[in-house]
Amino acid sequence: MYDELTEVDIQKMQQEIDHRILELRPRYIKEVQEARAFGDLSENFEYKEAKRQKNRNESRIRYLQRMIKTARVVKTDHAAGKVGLFDYVTLYLPEDEEEMEVHLVTTLRVDASGGHISRESPLGRAIFGRAVGDTVTVRVSDEVSYPVTIRAIRPGTDDESLPISGY
Repeated sequence: MYDELTEVDIQKMQQEIDHRILELRPRYIKEVQEARAFGDLSENFEYKEAKRQKNRNESRIRYLQRMIKTARVVKTDHAAGKVGLFDYVTLYLPEDEEEMEVHLVTTLRVDASGGHISRESPLGRAIFGRAVGDTVTVRVSDEVSYPVTIRAIRPGTDDESLPISGY
């Protein structure tokens, strides 16, 4: 399986990897060595915490490297008048009689509470490639679905200020 990511996503992940390898790794190794010098490791909280931080850093490095290795790089250009990656889409939800705006992003930059939804989410899949005026059904599961109508599309760009998700 692969994740659909942009060149900016790849660059941001590589920057984080570099930071973790060049800056954080040496610091965590030093902290482990210093904590080990405190003595009895079975009751040494500082040592256990230093090891935990070091292992968490190594895990994040492996995760990001695997993401880069398995990523499928996608382009952000799309047909005019159609919902595409990084566009801002105003949706009307007839069941609630309200509008909402979502920003369609890659899985690496999702922040649902901030309105940034993944193109691979049920809502993202339903509206991607659609036009203003289209009503689509968002299928959350076999039992749950709801209609939305696309009211407006505001073109967006691959905004480098959007942070990549942690875990």
